[in-house]
Amino acid sequence: MPAAVSTTVLTARALLLDMDGTLVNSDAVVERVWRRWADRHGLDGDEVMKVVHGRQGYASMAVLLPHRPMEQNLADNARMLAEETADMDGVVPVPGASAFLASLQDVRHALVTSADAPLSTARMAAAGLPLPGIRVTAESVGASKPDPEGFLKGAAELGVAPAECVVFEDSGAGIAAGRAAGMRVVGVGARAVAHRPDVVVGDLTEVRVEVVGDGVRIRIHIGD
Repeated sequence: MPAAVSTTVLTARALLLDMDGTLVNSDAVVERVWRRWADRHGLDGDEVMKVVHGRQGYASMAVLLPHRPMEQNLADNARMLAEETADMDGVVPVPGASAFLASLQDVRHALVTSADAPLSTARMAAAGLPLPGIRVTAESVGASKPDPEGFLKGAAELGVAPAECVVFEDSGAGIAAGRAAGMRVVGVGARAVAHRPDVVVGDLTEVRVEVVGDGVRIRIHIGD
């Protein structure tokens, strides 16, 4: 992965944070659950894994099984969420996530995740991370990423215009959602590189957030 550019500074009024792959490394669970699902449906696990990151489960299923009724996808998704919520083996924080979240005490920010409330609560707890006070979860929206609804709702709940928000994301679907919302996007980790966010960091140790001026605006320092 290319190193972050040390001179990159973004100015914003709020941050919108994805969870999986951005704050929490849950790849081990996602791989286990979705590869089992792929086997049940006779699909290639590697191809399935190219689709599922960042989307709600039913939306991934709609891509992978385009002729299956949505009612079946929704029912299957509910089973998958329960399976994921029961499996926290290997769930760990992304490097730097704890210090990054601690630095946001005086910063407007929200969690915007494709996980539902029970799964997001369980994964953040398993990773030892505090939940942001404002959370937009799967139950909060009618459309999954890459639709921008979740990020737009997060901005509205924070009372900040979309153009004044910066998104932190790892997946193609999430990066596309942030862009569609009219927001700048910081890509986190190797998965983000191919989707051309505004800037990429290897992990959250490369990010420093500074409150400036009257305390309303923030600077996001990328790199050293």
